[in-house]
Formats: sequence, C-alpha cells, structure tokens
Amino acid sequence: MGTSTLTPGPVGEAEQSAPASGSAPHEKGRRLRPARERAFWPFLLPALLGYSLLFVLPALYGFWVSLNKWAGPGSAMEWRGLSNYTALLDNDAFRTSFVNTFVLALGGGVAVFGFTFLSMVVLRQAKGRGFIRSVVFLPMIISMIAVGAAIGFLLNPEGVVNTVFGWVGLDPQPWLGPDMVFRCVIGGLVWSSTGFYVALMMSAADSIPPYLYEDAKLVGATKWEQFRYITLPLTWDVFAVCAVLWVVNSLKVFEIVIAFTTAGTPGSPPLQARTVAVQQFLSVTNNGGAPELGSAAAMGVFVLIVTTVLVWLTRRITRRERVELS
Repeated sequence: MGTSTLTPGPVGEAEQSAPASGSAPHEKGRRLRPARERAFWPFLLPALLGYSLLFVLPALYGFWVSLNKWAGPGSAMEWRGLSNYTALLDNDAFRTSFVNTFVLALGGGVAVFGFTFLSMVVLRQAKGRGFIRSVVFLPMIISMIAVGAAIGFLLNPEGVVNTVFGWVGLDPQPWLGPDMVFRCVIGGLVWSSTGFYVALMMSAADSIPPYLYEDAKLVGATKWEQFRYITLPLTWDVFAVCAVLWVVNSLKVFEIVIAFTTAGTPGSPPLQARTVAVQQFLSVTNNGGAPELGSAAAMGVFVLIVTTVLVWLTRRITRRERVELS
C-alpha cells in the first residue's frame, strides 16, 4: 500500500499569507480614519456654532438676568443673587400658576393619551379611518389663539352654550368662574392636541402586520387583549416620544389661556387660569408698570429645570426593551 506525503509548505505559506491579506483592510481603515476625523469638525463646527449662538448663549444670559433686578434695556441691573428664586416661593401667583401647569401636564396628559389609545382601538378596523384621522387632526392645524378665542366666546356668560341652555330650560353655567375656568382651558387644550398624538400613534399602528391580529382572533383574543399584547408593545417607542413631546409642550402653554380668558372676560387672565408661561408674561408686561425681567427669567430657569427632570422621569418610566418582529 503506497504512502502519500503531505506537503505543508504551500499550506503554511497560505496560512502565513492569510493574516497579511486580512490585515490589509484594517491597515486601509486605519489610514482612512484620520481622514474622516479631519473632515468631522469642518462639517460639525458650523452647526455647533449656530446652536451655541442661538440657544446656549441666550440661555446662559437668561440665567445671568435671573440673578439681577432689571427693568429691561436702558436700565441698570441690580445684583440680587438668588433673591428672585426665593421670592418665587413666597409668591402666591407663581405657586398657583405652577400648580395649574403641573395639573395641566398630568391631567391633560391622561386625557389626551386616554382618547388616543381609545382611538387606536376604534380606528384600526373602522371604515374611512383615513378621513376620520384627518378630521381628528384638523384642530391641530388651527391657531391656538383662534381655538382659545372661539371657546371663550362659546362659554362666556352670554355665549352660545348658555344661550342654548336657556332655550332648553337649563340654567346658565358659570363656565368662566373660578371653579370652572381652568377645567375649560384643559378641555380646550385636550380637544386641540389629541389629533396630533392620534396621527403619530396610528402611523405606528398601521405598520403592524395584519397577520398578528388574525392569529390573535383565531385564539379568541378580545380587542382589548389585541391592543394590550400586540398594538401597545409594537407602538411603545412612538408612545415614549409622544409622552416627552406632551411634557415639553404642556409646560409652556400660553396662547390658548390668553385667548380663552380675554375673549370671555376682557382683561388679564384670572389667577385660577394662569400657567407659568402666562405668569412669566405678566411679569414682563407688569400691567404697564416697570417690567420685572429678573423675576421672569427666574421663572424660565425654574421651568427649564422642572422640564428636564420631568423629561428624564418620563423617559425612565417609558423605557422598555424594544419589541421586534422576527
């Protein structure tokens, strides 16, 4: 029986040459990396400078103003340190406006996303859901000033709603009274904002494959179970973004309050309807007196801190493992 001999030479040469050939792309990558790094800053620097000039520097200047008493350009600044911040804690108007803003963010958010999730359950299989979604979204494209003014005219003591109540024999309601005015503001904001979040969430729900719902029906899942175990997990990332958007937008509500209250009863918004943004505006205008820009800037810094904390908490609460279809 003949024997054959192995020739390790060529194999060894191949094995020795493999690292050399394999290292060529790495060497090429190392040569290209410095080139990419050199091109990184020329492209990033203009945007970084623009952002710093338009956002970072004004924010830092606003913080500096919050440490002073200042009536605006042409007047001298008077150093006050943290006195503007401590004065806010003793200011009944600011405390009330801050509580109103927090209630609006929490209560309004529950209402907005409650209607949004209900719409997702109803519209998913509804005929003409595209048209319905457009109608629901319509209030979002209307100016908040127009929405607030329209609601104010409808609900003022001699408005359409109380007139209709009189026709049917019901007593007129004090919609703009101290106990009702802020609830009406929240209702108007929920009505005008829900369509935006419905459009975002429905766009995510439409991307869910229909066969998942068909399989769920075969095993007897109800609509609520389909929403809980299919729709919600697969749209959770979009919901997390919507929650952050709502927190940011709800903490700076301004136009609808001004338009709603002044349309119903001309004059400054009543204390029961003010948000922090409205109180900040009143501090700047001061009803024709000397503006209090230092106090207004302190309110802005305070809201910035609260917004940062709430956004962080919202992201923590809504953070889950990403659900992907295999």
